[in-house]
Amino acid sequence: MRKKKHLSAVEIRSFSKGTNIAFNILLAIVALSCILPFFFIIVLSLTKESDITTYGYQFWPKHWTFASYDYLMKMGNQLLTSLGVSVFITVIGTLMNSLFSSTYAYAISRRDFAFARFFTIFALVSMLFTPGMVPTYLVVTQMLGLKDNIWAIILPQAFGVYNVLIMRTYFKTSISESILESARVDGAGELKIFWDIVVPLAIPGIATISLFTCLSLWNDWFNAMLYLTGTKFIPLQYLLVQIQNNIQFMTQQMTQGGGSAFASASIPTEGMRFAVVVIATLPIALTYPFFQKYFVKGMQIGGVKG
Repeated sequence: MRKKKHLSAVEIRSFSKGTNIAFNILLAIVALSCILPFFFIIVLSLTKESDITTYGYQFWPKHWTFASYDYLMKMGNQLLTSLGVSVFITVIGTLMNSLFSSTYAYAISRRDFAFARFFTIFALVSMLFTPGMVPTYLVVTQMLGLKDNIWAIILPQAFGVYNVLIMRTYFKTSISESILESARVDGAGELKIFWDIVVPLAIPGIATISLFTCLSLWNDWFNAMLYLTGTKFIPLQYLLVQIQNNIQFMTQQMTQGGGSAFASASIPTEGMRFAVVVIATLPIALTYPFFQKYFVKGMQIGGVKG
């Protein structure tokens, strides 16, 4: 009989090292494919308009310029106002969604809650059978009276069923029932248990759903188009859509801001589109380092059983 060949410790370490190198190279390629498009947009926003027209899109243009950003700065206060509106919608909307989704999920995750099954099915039904755009629009604008109001964007997204399901699973798999029982024996109420014990233990899960909600609110422009008719509360993403659809909007804003001399000049339309993309993407991209460690931990929860 042929003897089985056993790998030595040196061969195992060598194989493991080679595998790690291969995976690192693969992940580096994936990361590079994610970074390059954004880098390309930054380069195009700094490219002279005539170079884009003559030579097309290039990773290294012949002439560098800040003309696109200069024109954006001459829009008056509209750009800064839209940026502030987007920040307000994202921060307040994320806080509300995380709070309501987490409290709802905690309630239906408790075994001693008599109506847990009912409210779980209720949440699932509301997710599977959505009312549609027209009924939602009528409720927001006529019943709630939020037409041309910034809360028309925040309130409909203040609760997320998908986030509830994530947090419900998180609470069931990660929060030990013995810890909660010990707190009840010590006389703590449900509200105190939730804020002082459950929330600190659930930070990775809350950070995960907060990141999902933050991205959704920051990138939302369709609801702004539906509910906001004026220019006072235009979010940054909707401003980007308006610039892409009609460059004349840019000229009007510059004229209202006292820049009539620039309105008659040649406007770098292509460069400004890319510049607005950079301005709209950069703030949300800078939040990833703060969420990363919690996001990774939150995604790993449930995969390890104690």
